Amino acid sequence: MSRRWARRARETGLITVKMKKVLVISGIAVLVYFLVVQPQSLAGIVNILLDTLRDAAESLITFVQMVFSG
Repeated sequence: MSRRWARRARETGLITVKMKKVLVISGIAVLVYFLVVQPQSLAGIVNILLDTLRDAAESLITFVQMVFSG
């Protein structure tokens, strides 16, 4: 019975789904841990990420404007 279940799990991707779920829950747990233990550090990391995303968006906008401006 165990071999049949393992073969069926591999065929359906059940193991992949469970691993993804474990990784997502682990990531959320790490974020919550840092939020409780070091909120200022986490805020700094979030600010850096947001600044990076803003810079990337501005660069993309500049590129698109240059392409369409002629």
